Amino acid sequence: MKRIWLVLLSLGLVMAFSVSALAVELKSSAEYYAAGMLLRSVNVTNENDAGTHFFYQRFRLGNDFIVSPCLKLVTRADIMERTWEPDSEGNYDTGSYDRNIDWDIVYIDYTSPIGLFQVGYMPDYVWGNIWSNRSTGPTSGQIKYIVPIPNTPVTLEAVYAKEGENSYFIDNTTTGSALVADRDYDSYRAGGVFSFKGGEAGLLFIYNRDASHRGDAPTLTSVPYLLKAWSIDPYFKAKIGPVALQGEAVYQFGKIQAEDPYGDYDQDINSLSAWLNADANFGMIGVGGSLAYVSGDDDATDDERNDTLSGGRDWDPCLIMFNNTTMNSWVGPLASYTATSGIDGEMRNAIFGQLRASITPVPEFTGLMSVSYAQADKAPKGYEDDYGMEVDITGTYKITNNLSYMLGFGYFLTGDYYKGTGDEDVEDDYIILNKLTLNF
Repeated sequence: MKRIWLVLLSLGLVMAFSVSALAVELKSSAEYYAAGMLLRSVNVTNENDAGTHFFYQRFRLGNDFIVSPCLKLVTRADIMERTWEPDSEGNYDTGSYDRNIDWDIVYIDYTSPIGLFQVGYMPDYVWGNIWSNRSTGPTSGQIKYIVPIPNTPVTLEAVYAKEGENSYFIDNTTTGSALVADRDYDSYRAGGVFSFKGGEAGLLFIYNRDASHRGDAPTLTSVPYLLKAWSIDPYFKAKIGPVALQGEAVYQFGKIQAEDPYGDYDQDINSLSAWLNADANFGMIGVGGSLAYVSGDDDATDDERNDTLSGGRDWDPCLIMFNNTTMNSWVGPLASYTATSGIDGEMRNAIFGQLRASITPVPEFTGLMSVSYAQADKAPKGYEDDYGMEVDITGTYKITNNLSYMLGFGYFLTGDYYKGTGDEDVEDDYIILNKLTLNF
């Protein structure tokens, strides 16, 4: 009799799971782009005219497995994100399999009676405006809870993110002292958003505890340390007539606590970043501007660090200056006479301003021109603070509702910062981009 009941129970479970599986709906979305880039030189000194030009592409596929109206599994993969070159069978040592398929996002999205739960790998540091966000960077494992307060315009959010794991496990190839307790990097976040007519405002608190460097070997320039950092991140979005305003600021404070016996190397964190953006549309004409600031530090060895923030990975204001897609993903830093970076990738240690204008003579075409200038907030001793000026012109044509083509030209007037402490000449640089994008 027990066996009969066991068989019946097993059959019932199989049927139950089968019914659930058959009820799953699949919602897919995708983006494919193929682009060509010509950069006059990857070196702004007058000693090397090393230009580069190549084609590259990415296929991004998103699949949402909808189990019920309140429950789904969200996934995303980047496929064949690579330059155009002869294909190969690939091997694990060279990492060529990573160029063929890379799963970035897999998480459960469950709208419960008490709020929204999201658990799994998802884009990291996504909050407020595009400023300081890192959704185009590495994803991370997170537990996120979002709940609207009934009968109010307020939504609350709490997030735990695992930024680094150094405990011992089968795939962790780290050896030595890193595989001991308390070597992880954890991030805790809590905030709220207030919605109002024509916009919203929010405030996020972040506490990061990075213990991954506690086991580092001391060198002439660094010692093992524990980082404890608190951040306050307010933002706003508002629409006033034809003008759309956005702003965000991040203030970070805390401690870089050197491990014993290096207590004299403790440093206080005191960093600030801010961004203000305005765009206005008047029929076929649009105008706009941006101001941005990220504090710098001209002496990383004193008792205070002022350069622990950046403008994030998502914000690409120019085709060359602070363009993460160009500098982080495909080309890399521009070589110069300096030992420190300036306009490469994420905006750091900089004061930035931009004016732009757009024209849309027909719905299918938009032309955009911008003029930008940047300088260092804190230039190292003996350096000039002028990063340079950039003029960008782009045109985007919608071939169909899903297919568009962009052609862009950017000219960078290299500033004297890149001379370093010498008086050698630096060369201007320019970039030509064309990009075909399909969304569906």
